[in-house]
Amino acid sequence: MASHPTLKATFASRAATATHPLNAYLFKLMDLKASNLCLSADVATAHELLYFADRIGPAIVVLKTHHDMVSGWDFHPQHGTGAKLAALARRHGFLIFEDRKFGDIGNTVELQYTSGSARIIEWAHIVNVNMVPGKASVTSLANAASRWLERYPCEVHTSVTVGTPTTDQFDQEEEEQDAAPDTQETPAASRREDGRKGSIVSVTTVTQKYESALSPRMNKGISEGDEMLFAGIEEAPLERGLLILAQMSSQGNFMNKEYTQACVEAAREHKGFVMGFVSQECLNTQDDDIFVHMTPGCQLPPEGEANGALKGDGKGQQYNTPADIIGVAGSDIAIVGRGILKASDPYEEAERYRSAAWKAYTERLR
Repeated sequence: MASHPTLKATFASRAATATHPLNAYLFKLMDLKASNLCLSADVATAHELLYFADRIGPAIVVLKTHHDMVSGWDFHPQHGTGAKLAALARRHGFLIFEDRKFGDIGNTVELQYTSGSARIIEWAHIVNVNMVPGKASVTSLANAASRWLERYPCEVHTSVTVGTPTTDQFDQEEEEQDAAPDTQETPAASRREDGRKGSIVSVTTVTQKYESALSPRMNKGISEGDEMLFAGIEEAPLERGLLILAQMSSQGNFMNKEYTQACVEAAREHKGFVMGFVSQECLNTQDDDIFVHMTPGCQLPPEGEANGALKGDGKGQQYNTPADIIGVAGSDIAIVGRGILKASDPYEEAERYRSAAWKAYTERLR
C-alpha cells in the first residue's frame, strides 16, 4: 500500500475537502454513524431486499444491489422497489449502490443507465462501470448523468416570517440589498422624503428552497413512515456518482496493472462524476487524488475464532478480513454479503463487521 495523505485523514476531514457532493455526503455519514460498512444485498426476491435494507440499514453507509437478479422487482417509479429503497436509505442514512458493472459501448451504457424498465439513475445514488470497452463508457455515463440532472424535477418551497427589526437593522437596509438572491427582507416602512428615518412596523423575510419533487418526503406514493430523514444529516444530494471497477477479488481475474492504471486515469479525467473505485487497495497516489475505495470479499472468522482461516466460496471468491482491507490495503469501505445475510442474526453480525471495520480505520489513523 502506497503512502498517501488520505490514509491518515479522518472521514470528517475528508468530508470537508471532498469535491464530489456524494463523497462529501458519504464521508459525513461514515463519521456520524461510525460505520464504513457496505452490505452486498445479493438476495433473490424484492421482499428480502427491502427486509434487509430496513433491518441492516442502521449499521451500514452503503447498500449494494443487483436489481436484475431480484424477482418481484416493482418498476413503478413512484412506489416501486427502487422508490421504497430510496425511502429506506433516507430513513436509515445510507446510499444505494447498484452494482450494474456497465461494460459496453457508450451509447448502450447511457441507455442502460437512464432508460428501460429499471431507470437505474432515478433510485441509485451510485453505479459502477467495467472499463474494458474503454474510457468512452465513463464519458458517456458522465454525460448521461449531467443531462438527467438538468431535467430533474424540483419544487420551490417558500417560507415567510414576520418580525420586528431593530434600529441597527434599519440602518443596514442598503447593505442588505446585496444579500443572497433567494432571500429578501422587506421593511414595512422606509426613509421619508426629508431624509429622516421613518418608523418600521415589521420585516417580512421570504426564503425559497429548491427540493427534489421525487424526494420520499414529497412522494405521495410512499407511506408516511418512510418520509423520515436520518437524524443529524441533510438529504442526499441529487448528483449521481460512479465507481470504476479497477480490481476484483475473484481468483484469476484479468484486471492487470495496465488496466487498473487506465481506470485511475479515467477517474482523474472525470472527477465531477467519478467518486472512486471498487478495488483491492488504495489507488490514490497523486496529491490531489481524493477518491473513495470500496472493497468486496470481506469476511470475519467465526466469533471466538480470531485466528481462524478464511476459505473461499469454491466459486473463485477470495476473502480478506476488515483489518486487511481497511488497515493494510488502505481501502475505506468493506463490502460484506453472505457473511451477514446467512448469519443466524444478520443485524448482530452486521454490527460485528461494522465494529471490526471501524476499528481497522481508527487504528490506521494512528
